[in-house]
Amino acid sequence: MKTEMMSQTLAGLLSLLFAVAFANSATAADVENGQTLSKRWCAACHVVASDQQRANGQAAPFSAIGKMTDLDASKLALFILLPHPKMPDMNLSRAEAADIAAYIASQGK
Repeated sequence: MKTEMMSQTLAGLLSLLFAVAFANSATAADVENGQTLSKRWCAACHVVASDQQRANGQAAPFSAIGKMTDLDASKLALFILLPHPKMPDMNLSRAEAADIAAYIASQGK
């Protein structure tokens, strides 16, 4: 029980640390670079631009993700970097993840 609680506390602190680190990089993110990276890395699964003809259909289009009312670009950048099911590890830098997150956020406007 004690070990589980320590693990949860550590995970929470690490999440907070990453969120703070991304807050600065997300505000200085390069939307154009995010678009370029998205077309290279994300377009096979996601519709990343309005002129894209198709994707695999199992991943949400960037326009839908960008319209989410609770979207936080710094949290999205962290999500992009952390390994999770159905998304490959693209070995992106923090700045690249922030750029992609900024581009996704711009698609909802």
